[in-house]
Amino acid sequence: MTRADRAGDDGVDDSHRGPRGLWRRWSLQTRLMLTVVSIVALTLVASAVGLSTTIGTVLIGTVESNVRTLTVGLQLFDNDSYVLRARTADEAILGTRGLPDGYTLLVQSPTGQTTAATYDEGVIRSLSPRQLAELATVDTSMAPATVELSGLGAYRVVSFSAGDVSGLAGLPLAQVDSTVARLVTTIAVVTAGGLLLLSAAIAVVIRRSLRPLRVVADTASRVASLPLAQGAVSITERVPREEADDHDEIGQVGAALNTLLDHVDASLVARQRNEERMRSFVADASHELRTPLASIRGYSELSLRAMRQGVPGVEETTTSALERIQAQSLRMTSLVEDLLLLARLDEGQELVYGTIDLTALAVDCVADARAAGQDHEWRLDVGDEPVVVAGDATRITQVVANLLANARVHTPAGTTVTTSVRLDAGNAVLTVHDDGPGIDPALADEIFERFSRADRSRARQTGGTGLGLSIARAIVAAHGGTLTVRSEPGSTAFELRLTARPADPATGAEPDVEPTGP
Repeated sequence: MTRADRAGDDGVDDSHRGPRGLWRRWSLQTRLMLTVVSIVALTLVASAVGLSTTIGTVLIGTVESNVRTLTVGLQLFDNDSYVLRARTADEAILGTRGLPDGYTLLVQSPTGQTTAATYDEGVIRSLSPRQLAELATVDTSMAPATVELSGLGAYRVVSFSAGDVSGLAGLPLAQVDSTVARLVTTIAVVTAGGLLLLSAAIAVVIRRSLRPLRVVADTASRVASLPLAQGAVSITERVPREEADDHDEIGQVGAALNTLLDHVDASLVARQRNEERMRSFVADASHELRTPLASIRGYSELSLRAMRQGVPGVEETTTSALERIQAQSLRMTSLVEDLLLLARLDEGQELVYGTIDLTALAVDCVADARAAGQDHEWRLDVGDEPVVVAGDATRITQVVANLLANARVHTPAGTTVTTSVRLDAGNAVLTVHDDGPGIDPALADEIFERFSRADRSRARQTGGTGLGLSIARAIVAAHGGTLTVRSEPGSTAFELRLTARPADPATGAEPDVEPTGP
């Protein structure tokens, strides 16, 4: 057998551990049953030994009491003067009535003569020399003792003396031994039967109690066999509800596993969704970059060919080509800068804080949007008092401009776009509302996600990379604010919420905020 063969389930060699290694190889059910049955068996055995010993002691004490009572009633003594009336054991036994079978008497006379006899079923028998020698070995000065007589068995004997006469009297312990033996046998049979019933009951109880744990292990094994590394994965395996009752410890394990599987399943779904969006974004970004790159390559080849062939008007052609190359380069630069901005925002960089009048910023952004979208109706709803926030003015302007451009691009001509600024419970709130067709409900939950395209949104006419609103939300989140949307047919509102900073109460001016770099 190799070392690997001797190793336990945990890969550790248990061969040198002896019983401990074998114990670890047994199932939990077997170990629990063995432990409970062993403890109960030891308890019952200890109880049986204690009970048998106690009952044996009581019975022997009863025998001793009977011996003393019978000895006092012997015809060996005169009842009044306690004077010797019989000289031998035979005479004493013969002159006494009501003696039990097996009663044995040894008498030593003043002259030194020793006689011994036993009474059995009305017949008096003298003891053999060997039996007499065995009985004579008992120390009469000691307490009652047990002696083994050849051919008669164990006897419990007590000593007595009256004047110059002394002796021993005893009764057999066969009945006591028989009673104790029957008691031990009964206890052993009852104990064995009880242990068998206990083992069966414990096996049923433990098996049923551990059933949820086995179900949990089976569920975990099935989940472990699923290919989770790639592709669309959905974990449908769960511990049955009846086996995941959190009112007991094992049920709590099942409930915890179900919760874990729910989280893992949600994470896998999110991973798959992100992978799909990433693939879509890569395709979109590749398309966005391929067009300007193709233009740049085409114009550069056209200019080189014209210069090499000496085509008339080559300077004008080259100038036009360079202008187109520059335009396409700017287009690619804008896309790359958006990606870099998202990366820097994730790292907590790219913000320079200062004081921002959100009211004035909204007025400027609406004016720019009005010039860019003359086919829309632009409205402004602001108060007379400035609404001040702390933040990066350039980035907040980018957010508001992005929201206005989003309303312009994704709504039809004639749509009314209203920009409002107000204070609400210590927060500055800027809202861009339009009465366009609304956002497609299928896209509403992911409109702020990165790489999410809005091709399915309201009246979308042009494609994009899906970075605009994700950049806006990232900027707002970096400022500690929120950017949310509520949409239904005929009403869509993007709400920007930032912590407001009150004006200086002493001067009525806005507080100064030191700019901070990345």
